Amino acid sequence: MTWKDETDKIYQRRDRALEQGGADAVARHHNKGRLTIRERIDALLDDGSFDEIGIGAGEAEHDETGAPESFTPANYVLGFGKIDGRACVVGGEDFTLKGGSPSEAGVRKSVYTEELAVKYKLPLIRLHEGAGGSVSGPKKDSVSAPVYDVPRFRSVARAMASVPVATAALGAVAGMPAARLVAAHFSVMSRSAQVLIAGPAVVQRAMGEKVTKEELGGADVHTRNGTVDNAGEDEPDALAQIRRFLHYLPQNVWELPPVSACDDPVDRRDEALLEIVPRDRRRAFDMRRLLGKVLDRETFFEIGKGYGRSQITGLARLNGQAVGVWGNDGRHLAGAMTADGAHKVRRFVELCQTFHLPVLSFVDEPGFMIGSQAEREATIRHGTNAAMTVAMCSVPWASIMVRRSFGVAQTAHYGPDAYVLAWPSAERGALPVEGGVAVAFHREIAQAEDPDARRRELEELMAAKQSPFPRAEAFSVHELIDPRETRPKLCRWIERIQPLLPALLGPSGFSVRP
Repeated sequence: MTWKDETDKIYQRRDRALEQGGADAVARHHNKGRLTIRERIDALLDDGSFDEIGIGAGEAEHDETGAPESFTPANYVLGFGKIDGRACVVGGEDFTLKGGSPSEAGVRKSVYTEELAVKYKLPLIRLHEGAGGSVSGPKKDSVSAPVYDVPRFRSVARAMASVPVATAALGAVAGMPAARLVAAHFSVMSRSAQVLIAGPAVVQRAMGEKVTKEELGGADVHTRNGTVDNAGEDEPDALAQIRRFLHYLPQNVWELPPVSACDDPVDRRDEALLEIVPRDRRRAFDMRRLLGKVLDRETFFEIGKGYGRSQITGLARLNGQAVGVWGNDGRHLAGAMTADGAHKVRRFVELCQTFHLPVLSFVDEPGFMIGSQAEREATIRHGTNAAMTVAMCSVPWASIMVRRSFGVAQTAHYGPDAYVLAWPSAERGALPVEGGVAVAFHREIAQAEDPDARRRELEELMAAKQSPFPRAEAFSVHELIDPRETRPKLCRWIERIQPLLPALLGPSGFSVRP
């Protein structure tokens, strides 16, 4: 007697699990231009590195004698894998089974994915396509979860506090999967995906609003409102962005970010930096071009480009060291900090603090956005929240005063004990010159023979008082530098702070903010 019959049944269930929803369901999925969950996992991970957990989970149908007649696999796939040789945990809904609406075993596997990441202290990746609960319920009768069940979001919260979490929306994502999608340090959606609290049918029935999935929750909607960070042109691009994001982060909060080999000279002095800021203070410049001339070449990975557009945030390397990078985009609302921009900055700073990333702030801040819409959006509350988040940081911080540094908003650009460098183009004060002159000298300007000429004269006079030279003489900045010195100075700073980084290890926390 052997156990061959039973072991054969094990392999039969595994084979059935690999079939997912069956050939027809997989073909329909492919016809929509989408990969299956296993194809997505294979495309994300290093070749051959996926080690699946729970392949035999699912629902078996039995005949009256108790013998199994059929087996439906759980519609959530999870396991361990590697990205660039570094271990991770990955999971996602199988849309070919019940449209990704979770089966009982699928729910358990999805929660277990977070628990594995926390236990093994590994980055967590979720690849979402599916809905939440179905009104038809599970196949079998079941009772509600007992009151002593662990809350589902507890494991989600524990993961975000301890390991990098990256998620992707790769089709229609609604309900609980949508909530888990945004519970991440980095989220991306393919251009063909939608993220929805509820789908069009539910919206029309409840609200009388007739809209498409794309109108409700397409990439153009959610990259502008901050629901997700980035959009990928297609699924491979979205998965590649997750790989790139994790490239800058440690495995967990008890490790430091990895340092890469750097062949970009630390003493590189780009001549274009000498003229990148126009002498005409009313003309904007390209901050992203500036960043590319200071950071290690081709390493800047922008996060949230479509949201809070006056603020630029992302990850990069400086002499191989992973860093967080923040700058103002003066070509959008003059770089002023809006409510959305402040929210974006707060999340970015929390990411850097959680994973011990030194921060580089390239400052061209005219202040908080003003006007009736800014007041309606509670800009001062959100902006103060961002400033307080920075004030609570312990990661090393360097601030480069490129141009403007004004108002309360400027305080968010200077972390505690920041290393402050100023360019000759830097201006700093309580208000931008134009606004300050308009307030302080409005009567004098109005009474002048040529009001416009007098306004320009006063603006030039006040601008001279905001020169960085007196500040450097008073040691209000560490150095007033030739812009071409920016990379060499910052690379030496990166080398100098290395002994400080190990003391940052472990979980981070922030107290209540407005």
